[in-house]
Amino acid sequence: MSAADTTTPAKVPPPRQAPPPPADEPPRVKRPSGGATVPWLLLAPCLLILALVMGYPLARLVTLSFQKFGQSQLWGFQPAESVGFDNFAKVLGDGEFWAVVVRTVVFAAGAVVFTMVIGMALALLLQRVSGWLKVLINIVLVASWGMPVIVATTVFKWLFDSDYGVLNALLSKVPGVDMIGHNWFASGPQGLAVIMLLVVWGAVPFVVITLSAGLTQVPKELEEAARLDGAGSWGVFRYVTLPVLKPIIVMLTTLSVIWDMGVFPQVFVMRNGHPEPEFQVLNTYSYDRAFVVNDYAQGSAIALITVLLLLGVVAVYMRQMLKIGEVE
Repeated sequence: MSAADTTTPAKVPPPRQAPPPPADEPPRVKRPSGGATVPWLLLAPCLLILALVMGYPLARLVTLSFQKFGQSQLWGFQPAESVGFDNFAKVLGDGEFWAVVVRTVVFAAGAVVFTMVIGMALALLLQRVSGWLKVLINIVLVASWGMPVIVATTVFKWLFDSDYGVLNALLSKVPGVDMIGHNWFASGPQGLAVIMLLVVWGAVPFVVITLSAGLTQVPKELEEAARLDGAGSWGVFRYVTLPVLKPIIVMLTTLSVIWDMGVFPQVFVMRNGHPEPEFQVLNTYSYDRAFVVNDYAQGSAIALITVLLLLGVVAVYMRQMLKIGEVE
């Protein structure tokens, strides 16, 4: 036997099969050139209007807050002088300013809490009433929301008038209660409570309408599943309704804080254009320093501090919305 007969023949690997042809890919949509600039072009008119309407006043406000600017400078008898942070030092070192800040924060917090609680209660109530009654309530809400602030303030002045007020007359009909001639504005807390009621009355319709729209997005299946698991009305509201409404509640709360921190016409008109010291809030205090004391620079400094406080509220709102977006 030869060596060739005893040698094991080498195995030849099988030929490779050709890969299957690729599936037909959908045609690629060609993006139009300049796609990133189109949104900015569409927003340009709105941004231009905002820059003209708000940009110059804000820049002028910042400039005045760092200057010495009174009537002499207003009429051109003396040039405006740069004083650095002196206006802010005077404002922040004034105890009356901090009293106004605390009063404004307490006022805004109370108004926001009452607005959100009453608005949520009315929105939940609207889900349980019949169709015609819901339409009637919505008409009343829109009518009260659309009422001008000056008109609403005049109505409240009449309701709480010490001599001809309807509220005093109605309360006096309760046995043992004598409110005839009672002056609701004799003290700051009572007067601010009346003004807070006015602010809440004007803000509740917007909250009710917005929350009612949000409640229509709550899945009924989740509510039924929660009830089958033994959850009561409070459990369904807490664990099903509130999580769905959380973005809307955060938005409404932030807007309410901004609006109530910046309240002006209600206090100004209710006190006949001359709010007493115990009725001063940040906006009326800034107006008083600028146009009553004629210290426009210090009034601008107070207004700028108010803007910074509101920007802090907006920053908290943006942070909460980003957290909600991450969770979703």
